[in-house]
Amino acid sequence: MATRILQRFGSVLNQAKNTAHSTGQIVVLNRGLSASNNRNREESWFKSLFVRKVDPRKDAHSHLLTKNEESNLYKIQFHNVKPECLDAYNQLCEETLPSIHNDKFYPCELVGTWNTWYGEQDQAVHLWRYRGGYPALTEVMSKLRQNKEFMKYRDERGKMLLSRRNQLLLEFSFWNEPIPRDGPNIYELRSYQLRPGTMIEWGNYWARAIRYRQHNSEAVGGFFSQIGHLYMVHHLWAYKDLEAREATRNAAWQHEGWDEVVYYTVPLIQHMESRIMIPMKTSPLQ
Repeated sequence: MATRILQRFGSVLNQAKNTAHSTGQIVVLNRGLSASNNRNREESWFKSLFVRKVDPRKDAHSHLLTKNEESNLYKIQFHNVKPECLDAYNQLCEETLPSIHNDKFYPCELVGTWNTWYGEQDQAVHLWRYRGGYPALTEVMSKLRQNKEFMKYRDERGKMLLSRRNQLLLEFSFWNEPIPRDGPNIYELRSYQLRPGTMIEWGNYWARAIRYRQHNSEAVGGFFSQIGHLYMVHHLWAYKDLEAREATRNAAWQHEGWDEVVYYTVPLIQHMESRIMIPMKTSPLQ
């Protein structure tokens, strides 16, 4: 479209130039092809072909995308375990983490805990939910520092790890809230590093797209980062096995509109990663 307009604009300039040479007249083209000389309205027509106008936002993106920032806060942990320590690490987590999850003294819940099957090897992933947002997180961290059993767990865990990192997340308003489910299932964590400034655009497309991915109850949760790697999105999916995953993902292309979502969201991504994960024995998501 822009090419056709530029060609037409060039044709007009050439005609004007030829007329000026043949008649001796001076042709004046007002900037922006407008008859108005009002400086407040002065906007280059040529520039408007290429500059996308964005509506000003007077609220944080997190307020526009999440259900309620003060209701649920999530923490995702990635632990890279020494290969020879993976079994001992899993046993340690299975002995300790459920006790925190089940104790009402701590305003938090263990959403799920997994080992990576395909993707980064010898890795554990833990997802926690804090009902009450940042105050709940602060309360839990403060109480855990007074918990001798947990501090002993941390010391033992530290001997088994190569590295660890975490992120604080909020959940998208249009996704399901993760709830316990029976197994056996495999889980896919798809992580997207978006271009800065594109989170609202991503949310707008996925608010419509999620309905294409609900038919087999595969959608578990959708989150975006607040602290840690920023402009990071995580989509969590559940499948019976790898064959069911392939069939479910292929079926999405049969729905009118899914191809459009993919077409417009792919340019928003800088980097993406997929993990296939197996739940630990004590994970609420099985």
